[in-house]
Amino acid sequence: MKNAPDMALAVDLTAATAAVSSAAVLEVSRQADALLGGRKVPGDPGWEQWSGSDAEAEWEVANQLLQLRLSLAANLDPLFVVMGLRRWGVTWEMIAKVAGTSRQAAHERWGKRVTGILDGYGTGELGGPVADDEKDLR
Repeated sequence: MKNAPDMALAVDLTAATAAVSSAAVLEVSRQADALLGGRKVPGDPGWEQWSGSDAEAEWEVANQLLQLRLSLAANLDPLFVVMGLRRWGVTWEMIAKVAGTSRQAAHERWGKRVTGILDGYGTGELGGPVADDEKDLR
């Protein structure tokens, strides 16, 4: 049997790395919810009026902007948060503001990967209310 240091250097990290990444993403979401005062859920007072309203959409965008800030502060890859923001119609300008960079730099950092996910079939259709602000960034 190998000694502990040799084992530590040789053990396969694939499953453990995926578990740590998943836990980090869930914790970012949990912390964003807590910082914004919690997410409304069915059964909460006013749920019916809130669900599907402009106020809910605004809260979801604010939550994802906060998740972006938290992910960047924790040195996590915020790709899926950026993708979610784009699906909510958030511009590269707003994403860049949160990331503390230029619109062009934000687009260069995440644009190709986000488009690759949202347009997985290469049709040019991103679906949803994705902001139409790509043309001047290419």
